[in-house]
Amino acid sequence: MTIATALSATELAAVRADFPLLARTVRGGRPLVYLDSAATSQKPQVVLDAEVDFYEQRNAAVHRGAHQLAEEATEAFEDARAAVAGFVGADVGEIVWTSGATAAINLVSAAMLGSTLDAALGRGSDASRRFVLGPGDEIVVTEAEHHANLVPWQELSARTGATLRWLRVSDDGRLDLSDLDEVVNERTKVLAFAHVSNVTGAVAPVATLVAAARRVGALTVLDACQSVPHLPVDLHALDVDFAVFSGHKMLGPTGVGALYGRRELLEAMPPATTGGSMVEIVTMERTTFSPPPQRFEAGTQMVAQAVGMGVAAQWLGELGMQAVAAHEAELAAEMLKIADIPGVRVIGPSTVGVGPDGLPDRVAAVSFVVDGVHAHDVGQVLDDAGIAVRVGHHCAQPLHRRFGVAATARASASVYTTVEEIVAFREALTGVRAFFSVD
Repeated sequence: MTIATALSATELAAVRADFPLLARTVRGGRPLVYLDSAATSQKPQVVLDAEVDFYEQRNAAVHRGAHQLAEEATEAFEDARAAVAGFVGADVGEIVWTSGATAAINLVSAAMLGSTLDAALGRGSDASRRFVLGPGDEIVVTEAEHHANLVPWQELSARTGATLRWLRVSDDGRLDLSDLDEVVNERTKVLAFAHVSNVTGAVAPVATLVAAARRVGALTVLDACQSVPHLPVDLHALDVDFAVFSGHKMLGPTGVGALYGRRELLEAMPPATTGGSMVEIVTMERTTFSPPPQRFEAGTQMVAQAVGMGVAAQWLGELGMQAVAAHEAELAAEMLKIADIPGVRVIGPSTVGVGPDGLPDRVAAVSFVVDGVHAHDVGQVLDDAGIAVRVGHHCAQPLHRRFGVAATARASASVYTTVEEIVAFREALTGVRAFFSVD
């Protein structure tokens, strides 16, 4: 299958040379094979340098000082916002810095709870009433969600009296849309779903889901954590209302992420947290708030991390996300060959196809079980061979329950992963059952 022109061998070698951690050895001198990028990605040298440079040359509080360092820090902070906005096809004023994707989802749910409380007290604007929830209203998620895009909506439903509903997952790991028009109906106020499952690697049919939400006037919230680092993403083209993604999964630092929101929606939302940096006029009686995105950025921000995330976006953009997607589609196809190993079962789509947008319909994150061997034991044997994979429920217990397993092992690639590393992973996996004397 050809999606687009993948990275050449020369380009891939140059990419790997940018990541200093990939050169280390583990477990008695074995070369590191890092296949846990869906959990957190490694960082290119340029991102590491950007953080150090910020602290060494322009460390200051942003938006708060008139001295040169403050001006330079603010410029770097806002330049990073512009870089991230451009990378995901958003306007600069539509990107709110957060401490991560989890915080971004909680920001939206907290703002909706705030709007609901305001309405009960006779407060709030006419525009903010779109976020009000109560008995009879429904929030829809999917059975494939990471806990970060499930638990906040469970809590919001419980606190407002709304009902939580969900779309189920089919046996092949993709969303079952057979009852979409029944689940997403005139009572639906929010439809929240992952662009790409962190367990099955399946890409959701965003256009179909957004169209269903639009028909009934529901807001859409897209978890783009597993798509932004691996696929070309244009949030305006996807037509979602909100989206979240994290820096550390897209080659950037930990502790930083972003919320995308349509400008008119951000303007209508009340702040989720309050304090310094997000106010205009404060008296002892009342306060007026800054316009978005600053309205949602109370307190001291994670400036160096944001600068690093902006550099990561530029690095990926210069490499080209079409090439990244094509390279990782080849890796996914190589990974899926583990299904030919006796006793190994892949959870999720078993092939890589092409979606209606011309992009891969699954990414290079493959979860699997080995008959007779616990996932944690699988991970330990692979680790002894120098191969780092994730084990557990991957913060997706309902999806694992759907497939009748408590835990899986997950191998996940990134732009710096090679086919040779996938081959080494398959070879090591072949010996797992024999290691435990499983027939």
